[in-house]
Order: sequence, then C-alpha cells, then structure tokens
Amino acid sequence: MSQETGGPDNSFETRLQAARSKQGLDAPPKPDPAVQGGLGGSPWSIGMRVGIELVSALVVAVAIGYGLDRLFHTTPILTVVFVPLGGAAGIINLWRVFVPKDSGSGRK
Repeated sequence: MSQETGGPDNSFETRLQAARSKQGLDAPPKPDPAVQGGLGGSPWSIGMRVGIELVSALVVAVAIGYGLDRLFHTTPILTVVFVPLGGAAGIINLWRVFVPKDSGSGRK
C-alpha cells in the first residue's frame, strides 16, 4: 500500500489533535508550587508542618539520648548531648523546607 501525503493520514492527525485539545491533553502542565519553591497550602498547614518537624526531631533525639543513658548508665550526660543535636536537626529540616529550590542550576 502506498501512503499519500495529503490523504487519510492527514485527516487522522487533525482529528487526533482536535480530540487531544478537547480533552485538555495538549495544555501545558500546571506548575507545581512545591517544585518551584513555594510551600503551598494554608498558613495552618505550614504552621503544623513547622511544629511537627521541630517537635519530632527533638523527641527522637531525647529518646536516643535517654536510651543510650539507660544502656551505658550515664544518666543525664547523653540526653543533654542529644537535645541540642535534635534541635539542630529540626532547624536543618525547616531550612530545607523554606529555602527556595534553584531549579536552574545543575546541582542536585
């Protein structure tokens, strides 16, 4: 079979293009605010995320310090060491959330 340049293929392509545009498949994708550095969401959700990030990092650090203190019988020392480490971990997590992502550079 020979294909003609202006034959049925051309009408199929136009019908396919019309169907895709009717379904919205040819529209450019909407930008994701999380990808572009925006936080997205309401102020309550952002505040809850900030609180949970900080508290969870501190709880994990205190639990590790307390567990190691019980294991090595050094009652307050390791807990006191791990509390600032947990606070620093929580702040680093928040820093990662709030610092805008530079999508133009080649760094990961």
